[in-house]
Amino acid sequence: MIIAAIRNARDLEMAKRSRITMIFCLNASILTLEELVKTAHEAGKKIYVHMDLVEGIGKDKPGLEYVKQKGVDGIISTRVSLIKAAREVGLFTVQRFFIVDSQAVGTALEYIKASKPDMIEVMPGTVTKVIADLKNKIDIPIIAGGLIETKQEVDAALVNGAAAVSTSRQELWGRKKRIEYVKG
Repeated sequence: MIIAAIRNARDLEMAKRSRITMIFCLNASILTLEELVKTAHEAGKKIYVHMDLVEGIGKDKPGLEYVKQKGVDGIISTRVSLIKAAREVGLFTVQRFFIVDSQAVGTALEYIKASKPDMIEVMPGTVTKVIADLKNKIDIPIIAGGLIETKQEVDAALVNGAAAVSTSRQELWGRKKRIEYVKG
């Protein structure tokens, strides 16, 4: 599975036309959220908002309740407290981890136990050794994200245990096949 990581309206339009079913919105605000959700849902896509980066909405339980009211399918965050609070209000959660060394792997495992996210995202997604190691230690789907630029990197992440790959590379999203109807 490929997840479209979008930052602007042009990206959203491309994601809308692609075969992907999940969108990670990395740049939203209180002013754009409702329209983003409407556009994604009309195209049959689920939309997850990166709460650490959203503007004008509190990084707290009322902020999470607000995004849920607006129809967001889930959130992405690096923060344990935000993941816990999002689960309490009934949002799907993706906890993002930046793996820079072996100590970061240990910290990630501690945070996963504390927050119990629905999925985790490991960045950069090209760290397939870490993905395989984490997959053996946890029972939570892993998303590989960041620095994924080729089909080979997508395949490597998936072969090593990632359940999905998030990327802003539109050429990796795929396109919907056109269905031709023939009158008979």
